[in-house]
Formats: sequence, structure tokens, C-alpha cells
Amino acid sequence: MSGVALPLDGLRVLEYAQYVAGPFAGMLLADLGADVIKVESPRGDAWRHYEPLATGESRVFYALNRNKRSVVIDLKTGAGRRDSRALMASADGVLHNFPPARAERYGLDRESVRAANPRAAWCMVSALGSDGPEAELTAFDLVAQALSGLLLADARPGDEIPRRAGGIAMADFTAGLLAAISILAGLVGRRAAAPGVEVSLLGAALAVQAQRFVSVDGDHRAACAPLATPDDLAAHGARTRASEELEPYYRAYRGADGFFVLTCLNEAQRRTTLRLLGLEDPFVADPQAAPANDGERRARKRLVRRFEERLAREPAAHWISRLRAGGVPAAQVRTLDQLYEDPQALANGLVQEVAAPAGDAVRLLGGVFKVDGAPAAARRGVPALGEHTDEVLAATREPV
Repeated sequence: MSGVALPLDGLRVLEYAQYVAGPFAGMLLADLGADVIKVESPRGDAWRHYEPLATGESRVFYALNRNKRSVVIDLKTGAGRRDSRALMASADGVLHNFPPARAERYGLDRESVRAANPRAAWCMVSALGSDGPEAELTAFDLVAQALSGLLLADARPGDEIPRRAGGIAMADFTAGLLAAISILAGLVGRRAAAPGVEVSLLGAALAVQAQRFVSVDGDHRAACAPLATPDDLAAHGARTRASEELEPYYRAYRGADGFFVLTCLNEAQRRTTLRLLGLEDPFVADPQAAPANDGERRARKRLVRRFEERLAREPAAHWISRLRAGGVPAAQVRTLDQLYEDPQALANGLVQEVAAPAGDAVRLLGGVFKVDGAPAAARRGVPALGEHTDEVLAATREPV
């Protein structure tokens, strides 16, 4: 998108973060035009060393760190902390994911950053929140999912232990989105002193369950044991099955040649689908209501089987075309690998090629933003550890 002014052009954000949530936030801000300087220890972001392709290079690091400059600063040393403070003076935003006590030791807490630069927007991504008995704990996505109830959200009958849905780091990526929003809010809200905003993995894991996390007049189950047991897992799995076996309108189906999804979220779409399939449903007005009796439950299960039988007779493309023509959203089910060549994803810049430190071309997620109608293309590849240290710090250091 050459020539297009990006919304955050001219703004500098310092990213003192590793693994997923903080780097994802930094990458989103970089995609919007910010000069994101990734401040790393001499060893670098731990994600550089996870399932490495070469020294300091890995797929998971590539995925979250394009469009940034890498600067090595050792915050364990006085000289490193001085360099960090000097760099903060030039920053519009500072983002970190250290526990509170360590952040204060390294000069990354809100007050230290404010002393270095009152107008810098500040965001901390904490593990479980900076207050309370577990404020200083480090935690990863799986911990947040476990503590928030999210790990049980996709329980299935027969599960022996809880498992992350698809192995996806939902708390991490949601926290990254919240952190990017927090920096933007700080930039908009700054006057004499920019506000500081904190997000946590625990809060993010609850945020994606917001529609479920509602207790009306204390109707939630009374607290009992301090942790989930096999009985809880079985109960969650049974509820999932009970819900799915009565759901014909919002789910995946098997066509004659593969899988597709049918998604009806209003009565008009449900009635259109019934007409298309030549079926009737006396419960179409409120199919999410609990069955009034066993007879109703059996009738609704029979309807689900009729949906399955009818839709299995024709190829997925046949049904997708007819459903879409009737205003019902439907789509084929794909594997992630199929998206690299998908015309829709390519047309919207969601697949981009960038350079890796070794010079190899890497295809990965492109910018998720469009600016003035153009996809936000990568301006930089993935930085090698410390690649930009001299370039960046030269402007902040006093001449010898």
C-alpha cells in the first residue's frame, strides 16, 4: 500500500514483551504504522528459541514480529536501564508483560515510565492481574484458561482431561487485542500525562466468555470444591452433547464430498433453511429453549437427523450456493493450510510474504487492517536479534 498514510505513522511504541500477548499487540500497532521497537534481552524473546528453525529463529516468532525493529538492552544492568529510560523519552507508548515487582525493578512500572516520559501511553499485560494474592505469579495461556473456566468450555463426552479447543492460545491473543486497544486509548486520552492501562490473561480469558459469565439473582451454582473434578468434566461434556444433539441451525454438516457450516441466527434464516430442505419444525421460533418434555426432545433429535440425512445427499458447494442465495450464511470447512492460496484471503491481504533474518521468504498472516481501502502491507520483515540496536540507540546516547 505504497503512498497510503497509516494511522499511527510518526508514533513510536516500545515493546518489552515476549511469547504471545505483548508481541501480538505490538505487531498490530506496527501494522497500523507505528514504529514498534522490540526491546529484547541479550538472549532475546523466548519465542525465538521455541522449536527453532535456526539460532534465534522460529515459526512462532516469525508469526508475531514483523514490521518491528529489534534492540538489545540488558535491563539487569544499570547501563541497560539508563539506555531504556533514554529510549522512553522518545516513545509515544510503552508496552510490557513483566510481573509487577520485576517491572518496577526494571523501570517499566507506570510511575517509572511516567517519570521518564509523562506523555507516553503505558500498558501492562499481567498474568492474573496486578492485585490480589497471585499478582506476582507468571502464567501462560493454559493457566489463564484453566483458572477462568475456559478450559472446560469445549468439554466433550468421553474426555478424560480438559483440553484447549484446537490448541489455540485464546487468552493470549485476546489479551494482545486488549493491549493494542489500551495503547490506542492511552494515545487518545493523553493530555499532561497519559493514562496507564493494564490488561491480564485472566481477564482476557473471561472476556471471550462474556455471554456465558452472567449470573442473574445469584442463579449460578454454589461454590464447592476449589478445582474442577472428573465429575465436572463429565457434566460439562454432557451439557455440550445435550445442546449439540438438538441444534440443527448453527453447526457443521457433512455434505456428499466434505464439510460445510450452516449458520442461522434469526427466525427468518431458519424458516428459509426449512423451506430449502423441505422440512418442518414446530419449534423454529425458539429452538434454543429447553425441551418441555421427553416427547419434544425426541422430536427435535429426529429433526436434527433429518437435516443430516438431507444435507449429506449433495456436495457442499450445492448447499452453500442455495443457502447463500436465500440469505443464509454458509461456508466450506477448510484446513488452515488451504488459506495460503485462498483467493478471498489473498485479495484482502490476509496472506503476506516477508523476509526472515536468514533471507528466506516466509508466508504468514498479513495485516488484519485495511487503511483507505488498501490492506496494511508489511513494511519490514522479521528482525534478527539486536539488528537495530545501534541504529536506534545512537540517537539517545550522549556522544563520548
